[in-house]
Amino acid sequence: MRGINLFKLLCIAVPIVVSPIVSAAGLMKPANSGLPDLEIREHHVDVVIEDGYATTSVEQVFHNPNNSDLEAIYSFPVPESAAVGEFIYWINDQPVIGEVVEKEKARKIYEQEKAAGRNTALAEKDKYKTFDISVYPVKAQSDVKIRLVYIQPSYVDTGIGRYVYPLEEGGVDEEKIAFWSRNEVVTEKFSFNLRFRSSYPIDALRLPKHPNASIQQLSQDEWAVKLVNSNNQEEGGNTPNVITLSQDIVVYWRHQEGLSASLDLVTYKSDENERGTFMLTLTPGDDLGKITQGSDWVFVLDISGSMQGKYATLVEGVRQGLGKLRPEDRFKVVLFNDHSIDLTAGFLSVSQANVGAVLHQLENYNIGGGTNLYSSLEMGLKGIDADRPAGIVLVTDGVANVGNTEKTVFLKLLQNYDVRLFTFIMGNSANRPLLTEMTEVSSGFAISVSNSDDIVGQIILATSKLTHQAFRDVELDIDGVRVKNLTPEKIGSIYRGEQLTVFGHYWKPGKANIVLKAKVGGQEKTYRTTVDFPEVSQRNPEIERLWAFASIENLQSKLDYFGADKDVEQAITDIAVEYGLVTDYTSMIVVEEEVFQALNIDRNNKRRVEAEQKAREDRKVQPVKSNRADEQQPMFNKPRPSMGGSGAVNPAWVFIIFTMMMLPILRKRFQR
Repeated sequence: MRGINLFKLLCIAVPIVVSPIVSAAGLMKPANSGLPDLEIREHHVDVVIEDGYATTSVEQVFHNPNNSDLEAIYSFPVPESAAVGEFIYWINDQPVIGEVVEKEKARKIYEQEKAAGRNTALAEKDKYKTFDISVYPVKAQSDVKIRLVYIQPSYVDTGIGRYVYPLEEGGVDEEKIAFWSRNEVVTEKFSFNLRFRSSYPIDALRLPKHPNASIQQLSQDEWAVKLVNSNNQEEGGNTPNVITLSQDIVVYWRHQEGLSASLDLVTYKSDENERGTFMLTLTPGDDLGKITQGSDWVFVLDISGSMQGKYATLVEGVRQGLGKLRPEDRFKVVLFNDHSIDLTAGFLSVSQANVGAVLHQLENYNIGGGTNLYSSLEMGLKGIDADRPAGIVLVTDGVANVGNTEKTVFLKLLQNYDVRLFTFIMGNSANRPLLTEMTEVSSGFAISVSNSDDIVGQIILATSKLTHQAFRDVELDIDGVRVKNLTPEKIGSIYRGEQLTVFGHYWKPGKANIVLKAKVGGQEKTYRTTVDFPEVSQRNPEIERLWAFASIENLQSKLDYFGADKDVEQAITDIAVEYGLVTDYTSMIVVEEEVFQALNIDRNNKRRVEAEQKAREDRKVQPVKSNRADEQQPMFNKPRPSMGGSGAVNPAWVFIIFTMMMLPILRKRFQR
């Protein structure tokens, strides 16, 4: 199947797997409190994807239709790898930029200002689950306006790029759901505008769950997406066109086939005497061959919750998948809820008798309960043969809430085995930090999946990795220019189609020798090139925040593995305050300017935001820039892998992984 036809197919395949939503982004108030509702009058999203990262600006207007002043509390899911560094609250019609301080201090200031009846706003992070924004006061019969801006790296996988604006809350935090009621309706205006700019040409752009979106190619290297909806009366009728913040907006772009593999360099160095920051992105060529030897696969499936009425469909899907496995493979199936069960009693060879026996067990298995993730992984790891390649495919949409739940225990369990963990993270409220770090410890990979995704497309991207070799024990060396503070500190593995992004600091300009070393199928591979680090580079100040966010993630991983450490926690806090980031340890507070002065809070973030705003305005009128740094000396010989390239996907993987990904979605559907 040609790549372009496949891409179109993926975009129409989604509706069969989309499930209803439990909860979404919205204004919250205590359930059964009797407090009157506030309204989301306007919700506007502007996204620019350029130079290897996405900048998302969310501007909202809240309205109080009541006769007394109220507090607004708005909650939305944490976007993946999102660095929140700009929060603006309009006070007396003037925008006031927030400053980052320690979390407890920020909350204390907010409560003091609220008690004094003064204007104040607060942006906090609730672990991996949500960002929560509090605004006081929303005066009676009046509006307030806020803006939140976050940045995140934009990655391309096997020629396919993906951006998600998350709105589905996920519905796994039962305590939060029970305590709060949520208003997710936009009463007047909603808009979503995305501008995509890249020197690497694309030949298709899609919004799989928003087919009515306006998509326009402005030039060879620039595209625009527009979704506009006003809550007016529809033509020819009196039915209001209700807008709800209940469905993720997912945007895909597909690069042209045959593009060269590349090394891209984006830098920021405000002055020749200042320290510079860089983002290095490697897109390797299609050097990874197919795996031909027999492998052992463990499928660990989350079946907590009610599956009554749909379980027969699941069994039929597994029947089709197992019937297509290769004869040289072995398989094992572990199901888990409160407890775990090894349906196959160890690994089985692929035969009609073995497949029939497993299907018989599945047909007679009772489902329901909580989520004992540790027990299921422990069971899945039993019987691993050190002489055969082995992988565990884990599918879950929830949070470990039964048995061992500490992250350190999971990480140490996986370190004891030479096995790759491949995780499909369903929805926006799963414990993404835990699930991602587990895959990193095992040199596997994790894929986040939204209900608005091209589900089949995600499956095919994953199966390309499962059926091909990978770059193992990857090392990156930069010589000739002094660099420090590289993150990630350890790279691990790079799978087919994946990019490698490394952040760091440099001091002096000059030519740097870049060397990538890795093992492929037990053989050493070396790739090298030379790039220029500039003396001054002022186009992308946001790179500093991206470095800071990546460094904080690295420090948090150390905390998760080694346990609480006050020095590491303080290091995270110091970086977050210096670079203006909302984290588990810091929040962003907005008060009136004279209050900032009275509290002796330096306006460091205000200066940083103003520099970033100016850079964004400058880039708007500048031509698209190529950030490729290895054109003179290409680092890789072969072109990038693509969806339409070599390496056809074994249909068995599509059937099996599709079944597993359907399982938690079906579970959610029946919990509602």
